[in-house]
Amino acid sequence: MLKAYKYRLYPNEEQKNYFANCFGCARFIYNQMLSDKIDHYKETKQMLNNTP
Repeated sequence: MLKAYKYRLYPNEEQKNYFANCFGCARFIYNQMLSDKIDHYKETKQMLNNTP
């Protein structure tokens, strides 16, 4: 049996800024790695297994 819980956060301004910074950094790293993977595939026609 699977269970799920839903939570709602009500962060203050300092926490909102912290979350925005963390998610922005994660999004930048993901996009950079995706770009590297696409460029590597275009050059070599082989998959790149990159990890942060």
